[in-house]
Amino acid sequence: MIRRPVLIVAFSLVVAAASHAQTLPPQPPPVKGMGVDQGNPQERAACHPDVTKYCQTQLQVNPNDVLGILGCLQANRTKISAACQKVLASHGQ
Repeated sequence: MIRRPVLIVAFSLVVAAASHAQTLPPQPPPVKGMGVDQGNPQERAACHPDVTKYCQTQLQVNPNDVLGILGCLQANRTKISAACQKVLASHGQ
């Protein structure tokens, strides 16, 4: 009898943890006046997880350094997602 409520609670915790793990932090808005095309919201969303994962040092030094972040993505090209690689290729990178 106690087994069913325990299973329900365990399942609820697993679902809550899985939904939290898929939540990305908010994306920074495009930097105005940088002279570099930063892409549309969908393109930024495609690369945001990769920037967050591989370019933390660059983000801490200067989060508005678009060229530095682009260089970081290019340096990690073999590791970044296919979606982000496609975005870079579509912009000639």
